[in-house]
Amino acid sequence: MDIKNNAAIITGGGSGLGAETARALARAGAKITLFDCNLSNAQQVAKEINGIAIECDVSDVHSVVSAVEKAKDKHGAARICINCAGIAHAKRIVGREGAMPLEDFTKIITVNLIGTFNVLRLAAANMAQLEPINSDGERGIIINTASIAAFEGQIGQVGYSASKGGVVSMTLPAARELAHVGIRVMAIAPGIMETPMMQGMPPEVQTSLAAGIPFPKRLGKPSEYAKLVLHIIENSLLNGTVIRLDGAIRMQEK
Repeated sequence: MDIKNNAAIITGGGSGLGAETARALARAGAKITLFDCNLSNAQQVAKEINGIAIECDVSDVHSVVSAVEKAKDKHGAARICINCAGIAHAKRIVGREGAMPLEDFTKIITVNLIGTFNVLRLAAANMAQLEPINSDGERGIIINTASIAAFEGQIGQVGYSASKGGVVSMTLPAARELAHVGIRVMAIAPGIMETPMMQGMPPEVQTSLAAGIPFPKRLGKPSEYAKLVLHIIENSLLNGTVIRLDGAIRMQEK
């Protein structure tokens, strides 16, 4: 599917993977709408790429319904939806203070998994009403962000791993279900990336993490995630699968 002149929604677009993807899609000619809880950050990126920013909590039904409608009013229904919004929270099942509070587990599932599905369902509903854009009958594409933690979750990552495992698991059934209306569904599972969260760690920690990556021995760059997004959009045979973007790392238990 061509990118130029098509509307795109990017959640978590105010920083990290989402912001860099927004820049790459804008350079390719897409009309960008950024969803983010941090409106100030999203507005800065939107100004840079001549897009629009909308404050949105992906885990809230009404927030996403409103945001999707505002994006549609500005740019038309999106044919491209990239879900980058998410949170990371490390906590052991049983720690020094006893069992993990259930609300901690619920929060990360609600944002990372339910939030991803919340945006996916509404974006797909709008895409399904559009006319096919090419001879394949394609109407749009949705790319979700999983994590290598879905496959090799470490100690303390039970909630995060479960949330990203859910994103992985819904990729194929979503692609199968939406195939009849020409909508592709893909997921990317990044490894250890140079996101704001990672850059906030001490340099020695970053060096130690990079040393565990077979090749190249460095953290992944958000621009590399963005390049993969562009390729997936343009390669219509990619559908219903999860692509690891991790330099061949396999995480150890801790």
